[in-house]
Amino acid sequence: MAITAANVKELRDVSGAGMMDAKKALTETDGDMEAAIDWLRTKGLAKAAKKSGRTAAEGLVGVAVSGNVGVAVEVNSETDFVARNSEFQEMVSGIAGVAAGVADLEALRAADLGGKPVADVVTAKIATIGENLSLRRMARVEGESVAVYVHNSVAEGLGKIGVLVAMKGTDNGIGKQIAMHIAATSPASLSEKDLDPDLVAREKAVLTEQARESGKPEGVIEKMIVGRMNKFFEEVTLLKQKFVIDPDVSVGKAAADAGVEILGFARVAVGEGIEKEEEDFAAEVAKTAGR
Repeated sequence: MAITAANVKELRDVSGAGMMDAKKALTETDGDMEAAIDWLRTKGLAKAAKKSGRTAAEGLVGVAVSGNVGVAVEVNSETDFVARNSEFQEMVSGIAGVAAGVADLEALRAADLGGKPVADVVTAKIATIGENLSLRRMARVEGESVAVYVHNSVAEGLGKIGVLVAMKGTDNGIGKQIAMHIAATSPASLSEKDLDPDLVAREKAVLTEQARESGKPEGVIEKMIVGRMNKFFEEVTLLKQKFVIDPDVSVGKAAADAGVEILGFARVAVGEGIEKEEEDFAAEVAKTAGR
């Protein structure tokens, strides 16, 4: 029988297999859905669906630079053990290399990697590695020069934190120092104007209440708020932060002294923002014992 796109989608939805694998399974079984599922199971390609509900909060960040473009991708696994697996590391490096040529995460998932869409490559690795894996996010920056830094590196361009710094001007080494600074301080934005307005409003509200509790006149309180907000901006915006390499100057001043202008940055840390399921030791032992 003719294999339609709808048939392939249905099989993908129920099995978690990749598009090409689903199509091949239907072709091999003459379109019989149940037989196709069994075919995928025998090939170890239907395991992904069973694992997709498990929390993947470990993994690696891969970084790559191509010309004036820098990219960082986060690929998650369930355990740090898998992050040390050479097969997993090779896949993350490959995805990072492909990412330099696309605009966003959706385009990356559809991009070709070794003859297959990246999304299908990840799905296939779920079956072979035996853990839930997830291509979670991608960051991209552009500049006349791009510097990178990888913290807790396990291989070239792979680690637990990946930082990109886009600059106008020729990087003379300051770029990596700024990237290391970002890895350590995790600034909220490049400058005050880039900050989330809700974050600024919340901070100002808290500082206003604190100032009013002092009982000082309104004119004094207003000056206190201005001073405290400036201090807040110095703490959370990259250009105003004190440079960890030389705390006597701001990051913005250090960049200017080196002849470059920071255009943007990205900091991607493994598992950031993912809620991990906590399980006590007794429960873990009981589960292992089959109770």
